[in-house]
Amino acid sequence: MRLLAPLLGVVLAACSGKPPPNLGARDGRLSPCPNKPNCVSSQSADPKHYVPPLTFGVPADTTRQALLAVLPQMEGARVVTQESFYIRAEFTSRRMRFVDDVEFLIDPLSNVVHVRSASRLGYSDLGVNRKRVEDIRARLQQALMVG
Repeated sequence: MRLLAPLLGVVLAACSGKPPPNLGARDGRLSPCPNKPNCVSSQSADPKHYVPPLTFGVPADTTRQALLAVLPQMEGARVVTQESFYIRAEFTSRRMRFVDDVEFLIDPLSNVVHVRSASRLGYSDLGVNRKRVEDIRARLQQALMVG
């Protein structure tokens, strides 16, 4: 049993994987989703991967601050990158320690926040990334109404 615990720790740590090299914004775009059902993006032309962008009617910096306040309140979330118009968070599942990368690209000219949420490993996410984006949308709208 004492040998099993360290082995289990190594296996669970391997579930997190390393951040993919394609993360980040380039020329106003987030990376496209891979050809797997474990990613959603507001910039995807593919209906299977598309999710509407987050919208806002307040200054972009207010939206950015609200997003930075909302994310740490979510289970398993950790903000890892904060730039003027780009935010990246990692969401780690409680049980299996799988990591999903969630990116936000604030477009102040269009009053939208483009979003991409993707699992690092595996093929299907059983809709987890889409549900997460909708949860973030609701929390952000609530924060902007209160603030």
